[in-house]
Amino acid sequence: MPPLSLSILGVEPLDEFIREVADFVHHLISTRPPDLRGDVEVEAKIGVLRDKGSGNRLQLPVLVETILAPGEGNCRFESNMSVMQHKHYNGLLNKLKEASDKPGYHSSPIAYTHTHLVDAFFPSENPRDKEKIRVTRNEKTGEVVASMKKVRLGNLDIYSPKRAADWRISVNMEVPVQHPTGMATHTRRKDRISYAHEEFSIDLTQVASYNAPNSQPELLHELELEFSNSPLLLAAAAKRGSDQTPESAAFDELIRAFVNNARILARNAQGGWQ
Repeated sequence: MPPLSLSILGVEPLDEFIREVADFVHHLISTRPPDLRGDVEVEAKIGVLRDKGSGNRLQLPVLVETILAPGEGNCRFESNMSVMQHKHYNGLLNKLKEASDKPGYHSSPIAYTHTHLVDAFFPSENPRDKEKIRVTRNEKTGEVVASMKKVRLGNLDIYSPKRAADWRISVNMEVPVQHPTGMATHTRRKDRISYAHEEFSIDLTQVASYNAPNSQPELLHELELEFSNSPLLLAAAAKRGSDQTPESAAFDELIRAFVNNARILARNAQGGWQ
């Protein structure tokens, strides 16, 4: 059979899924409050969407991966996975890291870091602020890594009926603030393994949350993908659609790679969500 044209027009129609995600992220970046100074965080967490009434995984009359309208009120997203699921992803990502170190690897190399961090949360000095101040320290050295508050701009949920997991895209602002005074309301320890690949970081984290100094910790296990270069993303967003040059299409290409990575993580999930 001779090669087929992409379409009757000779071009491939626009992927509406990628475009919808790109429009959503671009809108939140472009309309973020001008008085907030800091990094824009765009991340995708792997988890499950649950019906608020029954607590069971969401069931919708669709056959394939679907973007839910923002503000859908009948479901909630849970990112906590089982220990076995955490171990599964750890093994999968470690194998990719080992393969990337070998000559002739088909893609860019993967960098690996393992950190131990402690977050302490403090109420804001401004009573009108809903966001708590988070001070992050290196657990081994005690060095302050960040003092900031995270401001949520919006979420987009993706339902994947053929997979064991769904995913959520979140856009936030990380605003630097001065180190607060007083006592922390609660703390958490993060044992995090990060796999850096090109413009993205995949973080596999065990979180131990403490609501009181001598309380038993609540253990959570999470997997998230995020853009590792906020200035690059913002620069690409500013040039989106400005002309027909490659620079104007860079934002959508970044989103395409982001979505592809999130899909691969979700499609490699096994059973075992909490």
